[in-house]
Amino acid sequence: MLHRIVSLLLLAIAASEVSAAEAPRPNIVFILADDLGSHDVGWRGSEIKTPHLDELARAGATLDQFYVQPVCSPTRAALLTGRYPFRYGFQTGVVRPWAEYGLPLEERTLPQALKEAGYETAITGKWHLGHFQPAYLPTKRGFDHQYGHYNGMLDYYTHIRHGGFDWHRNDQENHDEGYSTELVGKEAARRVRERDKSRPLFLYVPFNGVHSPHQVPVEYETPYTQFEGKRKTYAGMVTALDAAVGRIVQAVRDEKLVENTLFIFSSDNGGPNPKQLTSNGPLRAGKGTVYEGGVRVCAFATWPGKIKPGTSVQAPIHIADWFPTLLGLAGASLKQPLPLDGRDVWATVAEGAASPHDTILINTTPSGGAIRSGDWKLVIGGANRDDEDGPGDAAKGKGKKGREQPAQGVELFNLASDVGEKNNLAEANPEKVQELRARYDKLAAEAIAPKSGPAPKGFKTPRVWGQAD
Repeated sequence: MLHRIVSLLLLAIAASEVSAAEAPRPNIVFILADDLGSHDVGWRGSEIKTPHLDELARAGATLDQFYVQPVCSPTRAALLTGRYPFRYGFQTGVVRPWAEYGLPLEERTLPQALKEAGYETAITGKWHLGHFQPAYLPTKRGFDHQYGHYNGMLDYYTHIRHGGFDWHRNDQENHDEGYSTELVGKEAARRVRERDKSRPLFLYVPFNGVHSPHQVPVEYETPYTQFEGKRKTYAGMVTALDAAVGRIVQAVRDEKLVENTLFIFSSDNGGPNPKQLTSNGPLRAGKGTVYEGGVRVCAFATWPGKIKPGTSVQAPIHIADWFPTLLGLAGASLKQPLPLDGRDVWATVAEGAASPHDTILINTTPSGGAIRSGDWKLVIGGANRDDEDGPGDAAKGKGKKGREQPAQGVELFNLASDVGEKNNLAEANPEKVQELRARYDKLAAEAIAPKSGPAPKGFKTPRVWGQAD
């Protein structure tokens, strides 16, 4: 019996080694936009011009039911860990400049896992996962190369946030001058050209565009005569981001890497203020909420010869799914102490298979959240608001200008027939509510306390974020 068990173990190990050896090991370019409206891209009919993104989207598969978190740090954390943010206290907000915490060090990150598998790893853009101690900086979390900033909402030209300077190369102060979207695009293109050609490349490009403050070189917004005010500037910012993506794509072409490069694109959350600034199309509400407008975003995956061009993936997918999916393609080990919430969705993306999820937890906080199973979605404690306030107010039940709005209690929607979440079917379907609530409560019980909070008393902004004065 013991001999049989040992034989089976050896066969399993051998099969794993063969699988790793046969993995396609593509170069991976993961582009993440910030605060992009789900329908503010050309391939979804927008007046805003995004020709480079459109070309990439048409060359692969659009992910039309792709879920992220309501705000940006949680989304980035889910991508880099393959785990829901509630498991490490990232479920309610972003990592503020003064935060005395970051993505917990016990979390195995995507760049760490890919680096173990022989990849060169680089981040150009926005980190937003903690910088209060050196151990939390990108080059200590698996990235060979770092360029960009640690905080959100920095000035696009001065690179200052909250009075402190925030631009870095390899986690050291850097004073490259220019518009941050352009700098990030140029650096990403440079990294493609100057990569270690003996290794595949994982290039993570989390732009701060198109998040506020709304700033853009005039040449990008000039063509948008049909818009006024911030919408015009925002449109220019989207086009500037698209141009930066074009530079990265051109570098991949110049290096003759197209056939072995997987491009993935997503926004980190739905567009804020969708009535005036952004467009989330028919989806309800926007950033900061668990309604579809806050968490279902524009996304695609493109890899010539591996993903059929012009296809649409309608199966629900979560951003945490990219962690095990990319490790599988890289031949990297999935063995780790902390269990994954993400599932390998390669067959879903490349072959049209069903979603591997029977349930996707959209979020859970002390005030409520949402869960999806099949076409059914349960929302608990959602706020009926027009999304004109800042992110996070939805969980507090605050509406426009901070006014208290009545919580909706429990809402049940069938997204197949009601993508705009207009018809609450909870009263007519008590058994479905009970089923989804039981699944939600089970996961919510596993959450740890949220880590977000105000600036500590006596906090003083450093001259350079992430460095001791």
